[in-house]
Amino acid sequence: MANVSHPRSDITTHPDASEMRERYDRMLGGHDVALVDGPVFLLGLYCAVSPWILHYTTSQPALATHNLIMGIAIGLLALGFTRAPERMYGLSWAICAMGAWLIISPWVVGTSPDTGVVINSIIIGALAVVLGALCAVTTTRNTPRA
Repeated sequence: MANVSHPRSDITTHPDASEMRERYDRMLGGHDVALVDGPVFLLGLYCAVSPWILHYTTSQPALATHNLIMGIAIGLLALGFTRAPERMYGLSWAICAMGAWLIISPWVVGTSPDTGVVINSIIIGALAVVLGALCAVTTTRNTPRA
């Protein structure tokens, strides 16, 4: 049976205390990104389902497939930010690039897109650029320099 009345020593005397403290600080350092990855995930989800919400799956089938793939990719990047924000620094700029592509995609991928499709893509793309830049800035601020 364990002796619970024995006073325990303080954790600061543990030989790995400084390493554990640094590791804990590194883990907490990326939580600012958690404020951004939720909206990025929701943006990706909306991008993926927007052809069905706005009913242009039959008039723009190539653009519908394109938005589905781009939405899934943005959502996966957001999940990556949740899982390992310190490793996702380089990919945060990819969201900006994807946003820029989404802005011009109705004219490149689509065939004579109507105003609603164009406005939808521009809004999704602009939000992706802003959120991607915010992710990049947040991860840059939290990434320790060697």
